[in-house]
Amino acid sequence: MSVMRAKMRVLVVEKGVGFDHLKFGAVCRNEGYPADGSDENNTFAKWTPSADLDMYVNNPALFGKFKVGQEFYLDFTEAT
Repeated sequence: MSVMRAKMRVLVVEKGVGFDHLKFGAVCRNEGYPADGSDENNTFAKWTPSADLDMYVNNPALFGKFKVGQEFYLDFTEAT
């Protein structure tokens, strides 16, 4: 069972030789949120207002699969 779910946005994709370097940040909304707070990113930003993740991907099947602006859920489950 997942202990925590975060929602992250791809901020940077740097192509390397044999790898992609991906930088993610916690979601937020640049234009402001609806007055009723109904935007999903508002809920995630409330509980996880700041997060950063750097990832180097060496799997050739994943090269070019990540685009700046895409959003992903990250589920944290304890490895036992």
